[in-house]
Amino acid sequence: MQTPSDDRLVDLRLRDFVARLASGDPVPGGGSASAVAASLGAALVAMVAELSQGRPRYAVHNALHAEVRDRGKALADRLLALADADAVAYARFAAAMKLPQDDDAQRESRAAAMREAAREAAEVPLLTVEACLEVVASTEALAGRSNRNAASDLNVAALLAEAAARGAAANVMVNLPSLDEGDPFVDEATTRVDGLLHDIGRFASVTRSLVLSGTAREPVEPVEPSSVGPTG
Repeated sequence: MQTPSDDRLVDLRLRDFVARLASGDPVPGGGSASAVAASLGAALVAMVAELSQGRPRYAVHNALHAEVRDRGKALADRLLALADADAVAYARFAAAMKLPQDDDAQRESRAAAMREAAREAAEVPLLTVEACLEVVASTEALAGRSNRNAASDLNVAALLAEAAARGAAANVMVNLPSLDEGDPFVDEATTRVDGLLHDIGRFASVTRSLVLSGTAREPVEPVEPSSVGPTG
């Protein structure tokens, strides 16, 4: 099986990444695909901000455009890194599953390795879900405050990020049963995922409504997207 150590996913050509995804190799899988989809959404956010910057009609929002453009680019890079990290994490879990279990010592060692790998395989997609929240918060901030000709791209960005978040969340949840019973991370991760998906859905819904209505909004100071609700 080809592993992420052979080459980084982010260094593959798009066609080669898709071919790898379509192959019988379990790496990359859904977690990496989710992160890549969210990265595309973040890139669209940066594009819309870029297309809005310096336009007299939207000059009152210039500070927001500059901040969100830089945030979108940073998020796109972070999510691509998470695509690689997810592939590495799953490869480690798959390797742990193949460890020998011929005696009690080997079985105990294998179980411990699987628990450790499963935790990492849950932590990485959780980071992806968190990044998706920043993407959709950015789409909501730009909606009604950016170039109307690119409004549909904001909607696409929100849709990509919302779908990516749900895919990454599924990868979090599927790995939790492999952890120790009673591990507090299980409840913490479950609660965190539920809250994130709720907030992501809310931001994405507001974005869609604003894009469809074409409503222009008042300026807002750039804010940390993961700490607030829709900007109104």
